[in-house]
Amino acid sequence: MPYYILLSNLTDEGWKTVRERPERIKEVNKELEAFGVRVIKQYAVLGPYDFVNIVEAPNNETVAKVSIELGFRGTIKIMSMAAIPIDEFIASVKKS
Repeated sequence: MPYYILLSNLTDEGWKTVRERPERIKEVNKELEAFGVRVIKQYAVLGPYDFVNIVEAPNNETVAKVSIELGFRGTIKIMSMAAIPIDEFIASVKKS
């Protein structure tokens, strides 16, 4: 299954939710599973983004749907990027 990097920023409403109920972060991970997305790694980070998630999903459309559904709530903004495992990338370059 393809991998994706999700870079996210919480809105003011999102920060309020996390402050009041930090465990909500893991509840959202379970919601992602309902879309067919599996969270592989998740980090809270410093800098221009609040969280970095490495996920596995069936396709781009699924990741787009997740971004839209979560963004619609008004608590988070997500930038998603397809990720190619380095061994697969090297193999594809060698084929050229």
